[in-house]
Amino acid sequence: MPRRIIIHAGFHKTGTSTIQATLRENRVAMKRQVALRLRWHMKELVAATRGYSTWRDPLTLIKVQHRFIRMLEGLPGMPRRTLIISCEELVGHLPGRGDLMDYGAAPELLYAFWELAQERFPSAEILIYLSTRAPTSWLSSAYWEHVKASNMTMDFDAFVAKYHRAAQLDDMVAEVASRVPVPVHHCALEDCQNRSLGPAEPLLDLCDLPIDVQVELVPAHPANARLGEDVLQALLEANRAYKDADKRKAAKRAILAEAEGP
Repeated sequence: MPRRIIIHAGFHKTGTSTIQATLRENRVAMKRQVALRLRWHMKELVAATRGYSTWRDPLTLIKVQHRFIRMLEGLPGMPRRTLIISCEELVGHLPGRGDLMDYGAAPELLYAFWELAQERFPSAEILIYLSTRAPTSWLSSAYWEHVKASNMTMDFDAFVAKYHRAAQLDDMVAEVASRVPVPVHHCALEDCQNRSLGPAEPLLDLCDLPIDVQVELVPAHPANARLGEDVLQALLEANRAYKDADKRKAAKRAILAEAEGP
């Protein structure tokens, strides 16, 4: 049984890829104190949480619960260790497409995770950690992520006008804290990206690592860094120019390949 469970459930575009890269980079150094479950450990669960954020139906929530239980049941013994479950898609899709206006599913999903985790491990301390970001920079990052990963043709101003509510991450943290009866910790990307371990440091601070382990930890290179403005504009133009999905994807692959260089 873990002594502590930390559920790090996003939010998207708040340094989560770098956090997870840092956890992976230091997994050996922390192996006596920390166990990890990251996105590739829970692909079926993530498929269900994404579905629930879209449909908000009871059947999909049951799927989420069943798959979370199955993940917990598959854990190895980890006495006295902290279990970190880290994946931004634990709260569903990145808002900003179609009718997905915000992170409204997050409190329900996190309540379900807490309820099941404390039932499975009644003696474990359970915490929630949410990484956040200032609204203006979050909206910009979310918009360009949609341009890169989808067929979005909407301009940025229209995106902001429609989806601005999704960027109020501090409000969503407060909503989660009011509905899930566990400590909810949070830190903005702007406040931690320049720390020695970057945005992973506030999360790792919750693990109470011994000093001799802390000094061994190393930062990971920033992951999923934003592309240059010219590349992003080219991707947007490709979305607008190609109605055929295969042609559009091929054009965008070529743009990205050229941007990455040889």
